[in-house]
Amino acid sequence: MVDAPEPIISVEDLNFYYGESQALTNINLKVVRSQVTALIGPSGCGKSTFLRLLNRMNDLIAGTRVEGKVIFEGVNLYGPEVDPVHVRRRIGMVFQKPNPFPKSIYNNVAYGPRLHGLRDRAKLDELVERSLKAAAIWDEVKDILHQSALGLSGGQQQRLCIARAVAMEPEVLLMDEPTSALDPIATARIEELVKELKRNYTVIIVTHNMQQAARVSDETAFFYMGRLVEMGPTEEIFTRPRKEQTEHYITGRFG
Repeated sequence: MVDAPEPIISVEDLNFYYGESQALTNINLKVVRSQVTALIGPSGCGKSTFLRLLNRMNDLIAGTRVEGKVIFEGVNLYGPEVDPVHVRRRIGMVFQKPNPFPKSIYNNVAYGPRLHGLRDRAKLDELVERSLKAAAIWDEVKDILHQSALGLSGGQQQRLCIARAVAMEPEVLLMDEPTSALDPIATARIEELVKELKRNYTVIIVTHNMQQAARVSDETAFFYMGRLVEMGPTEEIFTRPRKEQTEHYITGRFG
């Protein structure tokens, strides 16, 4: 019997509250290293809230409360000794709408590393080039690095935001519906990129688009009303779901 791969993230008995309102109930799951895990479910089911818990982005919202554990490489991210800023450096995030800084393309990518003390110009140049190549946008921007990032198309801006996240050399990339604001051609580029990124990163992606989840992910987790209904290999979830709720959602009977 083959041993199950060691998870990079293990979520144990997780509950999350906005004030008195419970948004997530008793979530238990494991995320395997160097795979793409998709989080699916209807609007308001808690998948984006869950994603933001993984790098403590919800800490920035007043009145929130977490119970349970998020174990990342053996450390509980919600332990009292853990610095959320350090967590966000190792677990990067790409948001729903492209949000480049009003700076040059180069300075968008160099911003985080500079903030963390990298000043050597040659090393910065190398890191910027490597990050833009990793985000499959280098060839499009290499001659305009010092022009404003705001002049790029939406799809290019989103790939620049991926490059900006990659520049921090994280181990995990969280993506919150990264193609929902993009046209079909730009969406296809990002999907190809997600498949490439798993060579070097563990990717967790929230998507409303079930076809997208089926195309890009290795594992899929289905959330409904703040609970994890089912998680497993993507092909199984889409062709042989174990739970009736999952089957109803996949076949469009609700959600």
